[in-house]
Amino acid sequence: MSQEHNQDEDFQNSRIQLTTWKRLFAFARAYPGTLTRLVVFATTTGAFETCFPLVSKNLIDAIEAHQLDPAGAAPNFVPYVATYVGLMVGMAFSVWGFIRAAGSLKACCAADVRTECFEKLQNLEFAYYDKRATGWLMSRLTSDCERLANIMAWGMLDITWSITFLLGTSAIMVFLNWKLGLMVMLVAPLLAFASRFFQSRLLTASRRIRKINSTITADFNESIMGVATTKVFTRQQANQAEFDGKATEMFEASVRNAVLSSMYLPIILTLGSLAAAIALIQGGFQVTGGWISLGTLVAFLAYTRMVFDPLQQLAHIFSELQMAQASGERIVELLETEPAIFDSEEVLERKRAQAGAPEPHLADDGYPTGVGNIRFEHVSFHYGAPAGQEPKMVLQDIDLEVHKGETIALVGATGGGKTTFISLLCRFYEPTSGRILVDGVPLKDRSLSWLQSEFGIVLQDPHLFSGTVLENIRYGRLEATDEEVLHAAHLVGADPFIEKLDGGYGFEVGEGGSRLSAGERQLVSFARALLKDPSVLVMDEATSHIDTETEHHLQKALARVLENRTCVVIAHRLSTIENADRILVVHAGRIVEQGTHADLLAQKGRYAKLHAHQSLEAAADGW
Repeated sequence: MSQEHNQDEDFQNSRIQLTTWKRLFAFARAYPGTLTRLVVFATTTGAFETCFPLVSKNLIDAIEAHQLDPAGAAPNFVPYVATYVGLMVGMAFSVWGFIRAAGSLKACCAADVRTECFEKLQNLEFAYYDKRATGWLMSRLTSDCERLANIMAWGMLDITWSITFLLGTSAIMVFLNWKLGLMVMLVAPLLAFASRFFQSRLLTASRRIRKINSTITADFNESIMGVATTKVFTRQQANQAEFDGKATEMFEASVRNAVLSSMYLPIILTLGSLAAAIALIQGGFQVTGGWISLGTLVAFLAYTRMVFDPLQQLAHIFSELQMAQASGERIVELLETEPAIFDSEEVLERKRAQAGAPEPHLADDGYPTGVGNIRFEHVSFHYGAPAGQEPKMVLQDIDLEVHKGETIALVGATGGGKTTFISLLCRFYEPTSGRILVDGVPLKDRSLSWLQSEFGIVLQDPHLFSGTVLENIRYGRLEATDEEVLHAAHLVGADPFIEKLDGGYGFEVGEGGSRLSAGERQLVSFARALLKDPSVLVMDEATSHIDTETEHHLQKALARVLENRTCVVIAHRLSTIENADRILVVHAGRIVEQGTHADLLAQKGRYAKLHAHQSLEAAADGW
């Protein structure tokens, strides 16, 4: 079910790959002003924080000096108060600055990463999608982008603040009393080790929780989408048992994570208290011995507590970087994936020339507009295979010419290669061997934009987008007028059902067209394809969900519309393609028979047997 996704969750590199982060931080470097403000404000915030104990030290020392010499002038508190207030105002301004800069940088990075990923996905070929689940791709655009943007903005902030604060407090402690400072700093390696020890285990536990949660989420999704099937086969108890096992696994992993978390903070606090005890005991002796002042001891105690905060923060950031490493590598892998199907440099050069000096009656790639004869020259194809296995050929040595304006129908058993045939024709995939030519020009030498404008496709299960019926019909030709949209709908016989909808052409079809029936979605898809006015119309079981009466009307409309257009049809019901100019019988990836309906019946081969079988079924249904 979600095997690929789970394997993806397991892919976590324990080492931080600098090349990956260098590639990702290029998104942050695109905003040098914001990045500079972030670093400056984070640095000044850390610097301001390190100054507060010094103000307290000087104030305490002044009070202590006055107590030792009551006859002297009383200390003036105004400078100390003014300094303290000034530091507070300065730090407040710095905090405001870094929050604003970090928030802005995060938003910019998230938008840029998401946009670049979306653009890449739009340009990748079908083969890329064949190997990756929809949920995997959605995670790249959502959770991975969000996590990386957080790291690039807030992680940069935390690193800058932590380093500034750590260096500042350490330097001041050594400046005040280097012996006492070194004694306190002896605890730092222990704290760093403890933080790293627990953070790595907490990271492993959280990965485990995320992995189980992904499985549970997938189960939720499948149970909701397949609730009817579950009830029909009375699978409720079996499904519940499977879910209980995963819920128990989630519970145990969560408890382990809670136990680790409960141990982490007390140990860190204990080590911090040990450092404070060293400072208090040793500093107390030095105060009584007159080597340091009381204010120095108080400042030391404050710095002792403060110096461990950045150490913990750096350990936390390191773990966050490790946690985000897999997300980063997945994003970089996506961004650096080159499309297998693209316009060659020669095609791009012709497009630039045509754009600079456009010639009428020529397509954007400099060749004539429209589609004439289509030639398959010994085309073979396979979808690949896992390592160590031989790929299975889906199409083998297809040698065929389709003439302009000809209607070609493909029939045959499921899995014979019919859909692959039209996928190669539409250049969703490249042939493994052989080539496809249009008017003598290899298909790969024509621009993708020309190909997409000249080919109209209607699938068995068409996808409609959230929006109105009008917007979905206009999807492939945004400049079309309302009148043209209505005319296309009328041609395919879609207007009767559309006009009965609440709002008519303004009816919201829902996600994936969920508020329409399968047949209604096919009619909208037909209208959408015809509105493009394509030279070639490709139909893959395009009338399978349409009732007989509507299909009869549609066939009559298509007979008019398809004049002077090339049409390639995949059909299960042979009655729908009896008038095709040529029928191809595809079996095991080869064209084993071809001819008109009458010719194939006369041959008494596969087509004749299939026709006889369907005729018997139709007669039985009528009986």
